[in-house]
Amino acid sequence: MKIIKRSGAEAVFDITKILVAVSKANKVVGEDQRLSNAQIQQIGANVEKQCQELGRAVSVEEVQDMVEDQIMAQQAFEVARKYITYRYVQNLKRQSNTTDERILTLIECNNEEVKQENANKNPTVNSVQRDYMAGEVSKDLTDRLLLPQEIVQAHKEGIIHFHDADYFAQHMHNCDLVNLEDMLQNGTVISGTFIEKPHSFSTACNIATQIIAQVASNQYGGQSISLTHLAPFVDVSRKKIAAEVEVEMEGLPVSAERKAAIVERRLRQEINRGVQTIQYQVVTLMTTNGQAPFITVFMYLGEARNEQEKKDLAIIIEETIRQRYQGVKNEAGVWITPAFPKLIYVLEEDNIRPGTPYYYLTELSAKCTAKRMVPDYISEKKMLELKIDQNGEGHCYTCMGCRSFLTPYVDENGKAKYYGRFNQGVVTINLVDVALSSGGDFEKFWQIFEERLELCHRGLRCRHERLLGTPSDAAPILWQYGALARLKKGEKIDKLLYGGYSTISLGYAGLYECVKYMTGKSHTDPVAKPFALQVMQKMNDKCAEWKAAENMHYSLYGTPLESTTYKFAKCLQKRFGMVPGITDKSYITNSYHVHVTEEIDAFTKLKFESEFQQLSPGGAISYVEVPDMQDNLEAVMSVLQFIYDNIMYAELNTKSDYCQECGFDGEIQAVDIDGKLVWKCPKCGNTDQNKLNVARRTCGYIGTQFWNQGRTQEIKDRVLHL
Repeated sequence: MKIIKRSGAEAVFDITKILVAVSKANKVVGEDQRLSNAQIQQIGANVEKQCQELGRAVSVEEVQDMVEDQIMAQQAFEVARKYITYRYVQNLKRQSNTTDERILTLIECNNEEVKQENANKNPTVNSVQRDYMAGEVSKDLTDRLLLPQEIVQAHKEGIIHFHDADYFAQHMHNCDLVNLEDMLQNGTVISGTFIEKPHSFSTACNIATQIIAQVASNQYGGQSISLTHLAPFVDVSRKKIAAEVEVEMEGLPVSAERKAAIVERRLRQEINRGVQTIQYQVVTLMTTNGQAPFITVFMYLGEARNEQEKKDLAIIIEETIRQRYQGVKNEAGVWITPAFPKLIYVLEEDNIRPGTPYYYLTELSAKCTAKRMVPDYISEKKMLELKIDQNGEGHCYTCMGCRSFLTPYVDENGKAKYYGRFNQGVVTINLVDVALSSGGDFEKFWQIFEERLELCHRGLRCRHERLLGTPSDAAPILWQYGALARLKKGEKIDKLLYGGYSTISLGYAGLYECVKYMTGKSHTDPVAKPFALQVMQKMNDKCAEWKAAENMHYSLYGTPLESTTYKFAKCLQKRFGMVPGITDKSYITNSYHVHVTEEIDAFTKLKFESEFQQLSPGGAISYVEVPDMQDNLEAVMSVLQFIYDNIMYAELNTKSDYCQECGFDGEIQAVDIDGKLVWKCPKCGNTDQNKLNVARRTCGYIGTQFWNQGRTQEIKDRVLHL
């Protein structure tokens, strides 16, 4: 059994430290108030049992809380007072150097909490350590100087989550849709160098990867680009190649058909190289935050402006999916599933049914999904129904990263605009804590809910106000050179923070547990579902209220908990103990999702969750967990057809693993070793996490085996839906 020290380092649980601490407090009180040796031993044994029952590594603070409770239970109040006083004095001494200790443990790779914070960051790499070190300083400044203490305290207690405090000291935003079209067509500037409009498809792809890297280094969330913005350069290359072929074949008896075939072959080769540039550079690029860019690539035939562009876009999409199906080679030269770029494929009338012109692309997508877990799927049909702008027109567009969606927006010219817009940030409410704090009293629930929503609102205002006054010079690639805007040097970004150009997100987590505690039933139960929908509607109503008062697009966002799912679970256990079915796991449920252990078929799940997606306009994605489907593509296609007709945004989760020790390429399992979940090869028993390639859908995007214990348990608990 392990504990997490204050520095973040992991250590073996040692009951003697508890016995020594209690004995020291015991010695400084009068004999008539002292505990007996048997009582001290009992306190240690009870605490050890409590820690074991939690089924995860506990923090030193949690252990000390348990010790206090156990001393009080023995009615040794004077001993408890001395123990608490000693603990308080030690905490005061520690306050001056807590950040220093955490940074030092980061450098030595001993900080278990931070090591498991992001599944796509390797904490042993210098660039990641540098980012984490800066993050610790930023969090320290944020906690002490930049945020109101009520927000800081609520965050620490897991009542809310103030996201990305490690970047809050800087004037940075969350995520965005990159206006790649503007940057490629009108030129941009990277590191002081003007980049003109490219003269070939391959050059356009190369520039796109440089833009992606620059954008990733100037914000902290996900970004998205559309392949449609690269499609015009296919014809540029086609004409360029055709001119070269004419010169090469001049005077030779070569037919026009033969020349056309040569042009097409060379064009396909260039498209292959261009797509490969994007795939490999994105995977291998290391941005300033120590990881590959969190990038989503959007594939939507309906964005093409004419038939030729649509045909060219189809070629790019086909090549992108084929290369992703192949995967990338790991250090052993074995093809594996990369985490990025994330791919989104739009299901539309031109590709959803046999006989439609681009059905072959959907079949190829299904094959890729069955092996590599991507692409994910957006239904054009459903999105056009749900994303209606001020003109009454529906729109289909990509999310920013894994699930954060912009609200519909019409610019000053009356035209819909999505590319070049962004999200200011997120604060998440812990719905489980609201329910438990109410004790099951519905009147009290709504009262506490109102108070917590206003607390989130104050946190979101802090995010907004941190961005106010930011000069465009802070990130020229974003604000001056087209990624998000074309502002002048020295101009502030303030006008982009109002009127709907950008959004700001109220996140939520744990709807299942909230409803289960208040009603005794899952929100899938017809009796409990109305309450679940009421909770969702209440949050939407608050966003509408704030938006009307402040001219800012507040939007409800289904938070993709990664490290936060574990943090919230630990905080709930600390505040409310082990409540069966509510706090007895090391995670809480993402957003509105059906609980991972609930037996439900894929179609029922998607249909049920579609109602909740509509009430989560700022961000939502649903998934179904499936077995290996590579030999059952008909079933995959039936799910895709169902998605098209029933839900806006969904994905299929399967497994894609590899053991570098023995070459096993089946499912690698999470097993409990000394109270800690680790990944273990079922063939050779390898548990070296650095010699395994485990790919799982984390929370909208693919992650690797460096998850925290809460997320690992959640993945382990998932049941199949098909």
